[in-house]
Amino acid sequence: MLTDIEIAQSAPIRHIREVAAAIGIDKEDLEYYGKYKAKLPLKLIDEAVIKQHHLVLVTAITPTPAGEGKTTVSVGLTDGLNRIGKQAMAVLREPSLGPVFGMKGGAAGGGYSQLIPMEDINLHFTGDFAAIEKANNLLAALIDNNLQNKKNSLHIDPRTIVWKRVMDLNDRALRHIIIGLGGTADGMPREDGFNITPASEIMAILCLCTGMDDLKRRLGNIYIGSTMDGKPVFARDLHAVGAMAILLKDAIKPNLVQTLEGNPALLHGGPFASIAQGTNSVLATKMGLSLSEYVVTEAGFAADLGAEKFFDIKCVSSGLKPAAAVVVATIRALRHHGGAKKDAYAIADTEKVKAGLANLEKHLENIRQFGVPPVVAINAFPGDTEAEIKLVQDCCAKHGARAIVCTGFAEGGKGMEALAKAVVQLVENSTGDFSPLYQWNDTIENKIHTIATKIYGAKGVEYSVKAKTHLKHIQSLGFDQMPVCMAKTPKSLSDDERKIGRPENFVVTVREFEFASGAGFVIPILGDMMRMPGLPNLPAAEGMDIDANGVITGLS
Repeated sequence: MLTDIEIAQSAPIRHIREVAAAIGIDKEDLEYYGKYKAKLPLKLIDEAVIKQHHLVLVTAITPTPAGEGKTTVSVGLTDGLNRIGKQAMAVLREPSLGPVFGMKGGAAGGGYSQLIPMEDINLHFTGDFAAIEKANNLLAALIDNNLQNKKNSLHIDPRTIVWKRVMDLNDRALRHIIIGLGGTADGMPREDGFNITPASEIMAILCLCTGMDDLKRRLGNIYIGSTMDGKPVFARDLHAVGAMAILLKDAIKPNLVQTLEGNPALLHGGPFASIAQGTNSVLATKMGLSLSEYVVTEAGFAADLGAEKFFDIKCVSSGLKPAAAVVVATIRALRHHGGAKKDAYAIADTEKVKAGLANLEKHLENIRQFGVPPVVAINAFPGDTEAEIKLVQDCCAKHGARAIVCTGFAEGGKGMEALAKAVVQLVENSTGDFSPLYQWNDTIENKIHTIATKIYGAKGVEYSVKAKTHLKHIQSLGFDQMPVCMAKTPKSLSDDERKIGRPENFVVTVREFEFASGAGFVIPILGDMMRMPGLPNLPAAEGMDIDANGVITGLS
């Protein structure tokens, strides 16, 4: 069987102006990045048209380390909707080079449900991540410059600085570093570190802003530390906003590409769902809804992380109202949640699947709590059996949801037509009852308790001494009216990755708090979360190459 990159390289590809013309975009509005990629101007967003179109979220059950194929399903569903006569567009996140060269691979879909040009999308693309990285690191440089050359005119306490540098690669050696060594001319020695670019608050800001003015407002609100007498210091105090915004002037514009079947797709932004909101930009989503009848988008990891943040943060802040949700499940993951070990994921086992269904049931319950109707996409693998599939379908039927076998990986849009029809039926019968889980003006403790008990299934929440101290600081800064962006393991509904399936009678512990005052959310941290991943024992990078003709191999 052909690999993902071989399929992508052998597919016919339309000039991007043809893709744009199919959705009514004038060629004069295209900013070309070669023949197959283009940036689009924000003037294409039409708030009046948005309300007439339909937003469909793709989420998933709690995943195995390899993921359950949300992007593959999202791309395939887009093609499937177009095949049944609907005008549809995928609006998704951009890949990070960390996973590309690490373990998980790129984020352009898979098999015959992919976005192209696949190599460009997974490698640098249009430079958005580089621009975010530069804006982030400019602020870091201005902080250290104030400490050094301006004799600390803002009286910043170096011990309180929380702003870190970023780069878009996995490099564990940069998590904790000392900077400023070498002498007085080389800066003030202090502890620092690197995050991966998708973990930058600037990434979260770019994906939540509504335009350049809002972007600048949010950049100015970035908290970087405190003065010697405990007063907060923000990016605006360093006069950093204008220069940072200049670096982001192109990155703020969504990127147009296409599926293997020539249908339009917007890619823009890529915050991680375990530590940020985990969804593509508000601007791209609104642009997609301005240009297409159906927009298929996704949120990172499972419904307890990406979907919850999509609903409670992105939709509330932007006024977006999703019409339906697709919950992606694989038989392999259900075997895992039923107790199968990694080496047995591909072995048929109805008892393991039956035991693992509790996880799927909880995610269906989670989606319905927001008033959004769900449908289940069984992302098919060769080892799935009819008996196992029937167990899933019967379980979903008991919960008032359809479960549809999806073969988009092997068949592209043709294998997704049944799911497309089910989505259209949900949308056309939707009563538009979407509502968030909590109100932003509630207390932080109540917001956390609501998510932990209603979404995770916990019986309560505990706070460390450190977390309680952080909470008082957040309240003193007036940030307690922000939504909460929960940071926890994606491997379990609980805060303990070993608890598979649907854990019960557990208590989650908030270890500490962070906050992103520019993005506009508070981050309760449950367990140990990494903002700079490391490479696996056998990185994907070791299997990649390029020949003299520029043909890339080994990319997935």
